[in-house]
Amino acid sequence: MGEHPTPEHIMQVGLGFWASKTLLSAVEMELFTELAKHPEGLDSLIGRLGLNPRSARDFLDTLVALGFLHRIDGKYCNTPAADLYLDKRKTSYMGGFLEMANHRLYRFWGHLTEALRTGKPQNEARDGSTPFFEALYAEPARLKEFLAAITGISNAANRAIAEKFPWEKYKTFADVGTAQGDLAVQVALAHPHLNGIGYDLPEVAPIFEEYVERHGLSGRLRFASSSFFTDPLPKADVIMMGHILHDWSLEEKKLLIRKAYEGVPRGGALIVYESIIDDDRSKNAFGLLMSLNMLIETPAGFDYTGADCRGWMDEQGFRETRVEHLVGPDSMVIGIK
Repeated sequence: MGEHPTPEHIMQVGLGFWASKTLLSAVEMELFTELAKHPEGLDSLIGRLGLNPRSARDFLDTLVALGFLHRIDGKYCNTPAADLYLDKRKTSYMGGFLEMANHRLYRFWGHLTEALRTGKPQNEARDGSTPFFEALYAEPARLKEFLAAITGISNAANRAIAEKFPWEKYKTFADVGTAQGDLAVQVALAHPHLNGIGYDLPEVAPIFEEYVERHGLSGRLRFASSSFFTDPLPKADVIMMGHILHDWSLEEKKLLIRKAYEGVPRGGALIVYESIIDDDRSKNAFGLLMSLNMLIETPAGFDYTGADCRGWMDEQGFRETRVEHLVGPDSMVIGIK
């Protein structure tokens, strides 16, 4: 009250794509993976990354100003967060999602105004000839990139679910819409008594099995393929859906929750997690932006609040529901049958 407003925030958000594309290009060139080996000076990085000298210093110093690099005695090095999450050689690497954003989402978001006016997707399915998921799953290389991107954005939340949920009460689980399988892998790694199923369309099987084998879990995790809209979900003590419900319409969301209710025994659980929007719809900007991303990507998908999801679970008969924060913008909604 009483303070004169400044345009700083307007400029930062309005031209936010400048900062975004700078980071995405740095990930594309594997700058952070290179600097994870050791700090390097300007001339060395120009040669290793193939940068033009005209703008190389501005590019690197912009990343310093944005908080992704440090510059010490003329040499550049990663910040702790960049080193942990943007080094391709680390299992904590989440740059896969940023790679996908660079290759796909960046250009599709240029059509946001059209999406807001038409309510129609603006991605590969923009012309209406082929549904998005059908087009995505038909191209193995693009599918593998997409599933790796899902692992990148989900890994920290997956580890939190493995840590925070009372898994000692259960013996089996099914990860519905498993993608590469990281949620199933993190839960199985943390709890050796559990056996699990990764459930997705048949095209995902080799990608899931490769990822599971890489983590030495082929004996405890298996793949099951089907369509979750036309067939029952696998029977398990716990059914998980990570970044799944937001792809679909309200009616489809409720159908999947009902199928999960039918798939777990009495005392069993459904875990739904996304970038759950806060109930006041005013704080979790990432969750709200993710919902706009569903507008770009899907015919009817949208993100939702914890209260929304608890209400849908209540409708299907779950006797107890709760929301628990995981990490960053992500939370899980738990329903107990």
